[in-house]
Amino acid sequence: MLARERYPHLPKAVEYAHIGWDFLILAAVVINLALLLFDSLFLLGPINQGIANIAPGFHAFYDEAIHSRFLSIDLVFVGLFVADVLLGWSVAIAERRYHRWFFYPFVHWYDVLGCIPLAGFRWLRILRVFSLINRLHRLGMINVTRWSAYQFAAKYYDILLEELSDRIALRLLGNVQQQIRATDSLTERVVDRVIMPRKAQLIHEITQRLEETVGKSYQRNRSDIMAYINELVSRSLRESPEIQRLRRLPMGQPAASAMEASLSGIAQRLVDELALGIHSTEFRQLVERTADSGFDTWLTVDEGSHYVTEQVLYDILEMLKEQVNRQRWKDRYE
Repeated sequence: MLARERYPHLPKAVEYAHIGWDFLILAAVVINLALLLFDSLFLLGPINQGIANIAPGFHAFYDEAIHSRFLSIDLVFVGLFVADVLLGWSVAIAERRYHRWFFYPFVHWYDVLGCIPLAGFRWLRILRVFSLINRLHRLGMINVTRWSAYQFAAKYYDILLEELSDRIALRLLGNVQQQIRATDSLTERVVDRVIMPRKAQLIHEITQRLEETVGKSYQRNRSDIMAYINELVSRSLRESPEIQRLRRLPMGQPAASAMEASLSGIAQRLVDELALGIHSTEFRQLVERTADSGFDTWLTVDEGSHYVTEQVLYDILEMLKEQVNRQRWKDRYE
């Protein structure tokens, strides 16, 4: 029960001995299973009689030398399998492979039960073949992914797994749709059981996100905002009839320019103060009070709105069902 990747420090001779042991166990399992199969068929009257008619010498030899002593022969294989289990258990303990030392026989239950020399347990030894093949594959001695039998089994296992998962997903989505179509509104239950108990936390989070979003956005775009304010003030003064009359007076042009600069500066300072005030406690309380007063109104919708919301959810789930129901394995294997 040894693997090359677990013992990179072992000498080559010991490593080859471990690989040789795995091949020995694999050969013993194959031979033992072949004997079990043949001896089971030998017990059937028609087959027994047919062998006696076709090859009487072989029939007499097998009946006297093997069939009559089958239990003793099987015990030889059992002894080899028990040695393999004990060796693998010892290695697992030495490596601390499992959480407790006694976990090994539970993980490799098929190896342990296969050692019992009873007809019902003997056939569990076939599982040891798959275990050994997997181990040899990990060692790089064989590559089962190139076997046509493996590719055939992997293909239909993948198809079966996808079909089962799709059926389960469709059933779950269908159940959700039924809940949406139920007489008691899903929207009302979501509001009553999910949103309202967390009303205070939601308002606080909305306020906090508003502060962060507005503050960061203002810092990134401050120069553009100030340029826009300056242009807005200049255009408003240029279009004002009073300012136009002021410019026609003596010394009116400097006065109008000074007024424009003063108003632009006031507007820019006002925006700066407003942006800084977003992070103040007073502004946070104002936003929370505003959000709290409008929260219930925002959640309260009429019956028609309920129907539209539920229909949107239903249609989204229907689209998901169509996507899940698409047999994607056909695209992979066609």
